[in-house]
Amino acid sequence: MPSFSDRLAAAVRAKGPLCVGIDPRWEALPRAIRERHRVVLGADYQSAAWAFAEFGQRVLELVVPYCGIVKPQAAFFELFGPPGMVALQTLLARARRMNLVTILDAKRGDIASTATAYADAAFTGCAIDGSTLPVWDADALTINPYLGRDAVEPFLTAAKKGDRGVFVLVRTSNPGAGLFQDLVCNGKPVYRHVAEEVARWNAPTRGESGLGDVGAVVGATHPRELVELRAAMPDVWLLVPGYGAQGGTAADVKAAYRPDGLGAIVNSSRGVTFPFQPDDRDWEAQIVAAAQKAQAELRA
Repeated sequence: MPSFSDRLAAAVRAKGPLCVGIDPRWEALPRAIRERHRVVLGADYQSAAWAFAEFGQRVLELVVPYCGIVKPQAAFFELFGPPGMVALQTLLARARRMNLVTILDAKRGDIASTATAYADAAFTGCAIDGSTLPVWDADALTINPYLGRDAVEPFLTAAKKGDRGVFVLVRTSNPGAGLFQDLVCNGKPVYRHVAEEVARWNAPTRGESGLGDVGAVVGATHPRELVELRAAMPDVWLLVPGYGAQGGTAADVKAAYRPDGLGAIVNSSRGVTFPFQPDDRDWEAQIVAAAQKAQAELRA
């Protein structure tokens, strides 16, 4: 199997850098989908979970001509209990069958055996009596480096073993990110220290594309830092949230790309998956139009 970084490069070359985030919210779903599942299963979290599964899979079908990467957010599925987790598993499996690169957005971070369990669940799966059974089987996972190298190492090891990738939180897109990330330590902000470690972790994993399997999350809402961090991490894939509904523009993210056009994938969640009102009958056409627009803007 090609390395994660090379699979990601192939997806970007084929369809551009758009990554569609799938963050389903019950109240925002098309009313027709909500009503259909409520009638069949009743008003409980099982009906919501299967509405998520139907909506998510339809989103995949609508956006696949315009993007090669999808990023389900685990929290929105976990909210609806075990049925929600089954819906997430179903969605990831469907995305794989469609040859989409999948990023499980779970922002995991822990130490020792706990981190190993998180990593195995994300990638190769659980081992039972000599057999390994896939769980999420994602191509990549977002991780939090706050606990340090020993907490990151199990994720790096599991990713390397399974030809998968990780995206490490470096400079996030939320308004309060600077509370800790901008603190100056030894003459530079904390996010720069994290970026330097990510560059080191990434270096041994570089593939034919010249990029490696250890990526960094850097928000589109911080365009100045994007310039700085692209220079600090020249061989690192950047996962760039904040484009679209959070206010980041295509112009804001241009600094994330390398001269060859690779090096960054740009996430849009609400902007692509929820451009409609729940009562709109043409919600599918609105998703297609939003995905087309985002692909065109980012490719330009």
